[in-house]
This record gives sequence, structure tokens and C-alpha cells, in this order.
Amino acid sequence: MRQKILGAWQTWRAKAEEPDCGRDAPPAQAAHLKRGHAAETLAATYLQGHGLGILARNVRFRGGEVDLIADDGGCIVFVEVRLRQDSRFGGAAASITAAKQQRIILAAQMWLGGAGRRHANQPCRFDAILLDRLDPARIDWIRGAFDAS
Repeated sequence: MRQKILGAWQTWRAKAEEPDCGRDAPPAQAAHLKRGHAAETLAATYLQGHGLGILARNVRFRGGEVDLIADDGGCIVFVEVRLRQDSRFGGAAASITAAKQQRIILAAQMWLGGAGRRHANQPCRFDAILLDRLDPARIDWIRGAFDAS
């Protein structure tokens, strides 16, 4: 029995050390995640350059996420960052569907009820930062892209 277990372990170890095993391979979404992070960093820098203070990044709750949360002179701004390098399906703006808006609104409500509760009585809005490429970056900032109503 010991020999059988040892043999199975050696077979497993040999397969684990093979280069195509996937153990050392980067995740399939690594390039996509890097582009998304780069887009969010560009958006944050852009907003800071326009006088907004970044309060939080990548706020996630069950059912929703907000890419950036900023302070624009006392108005809390929930920002959706969209990078679409292919406009065949409507580009970045078209990708913020009604369902996506509802998930952002839900995450904003959760944040205001939790970590951001000190901002709960401040006015807020939902903006979008749209990028169609990263280098050189072309940024469109849509203030009040959608309402919570």
C-alpha cells in the first residue's frame, strides 16, 4: 500500500513539474486585468488633475462594484471606468447598460451605508470615464452619466 501511494505521489509530482501543467502559467485574464487597472489608474490621475480627490478604488460588494469613488467639492462621485478598444458593439458608453448601472447604484448604496457613511448626507452623482485606447490615452468624462432614480 505504501508503495502504491508513493508511486501515485511521484506521478503527480512529475506532472506538476511539467511546463504545460499550468501551475506557473499566468491567469487567462492577466492581460485584461492589467489593461483595466491601467485604465482605472489613468482615470484616477485625470480626475485628480481636475481637482477631485480619490476616496476609494475598486469597491466591491455582492451584486455590485464601483471603480472609483471621488470627492468633487463636497459632491461624492461614483465613477465607472470603461475601456473599449473596439467600437463594433457601440464602444465604451454603450457598455454601461441599465443592469450595470443598477449594480453600480447598489454598490454606491452599500458603500454609503458602510465605509462611506460619513458621506451619506452629501450630494452624489454617477459619472463615467470612457477610454478608447490607453497609449496615447483618449479620455471622455461624462458627468452625471446616469441617475439613481
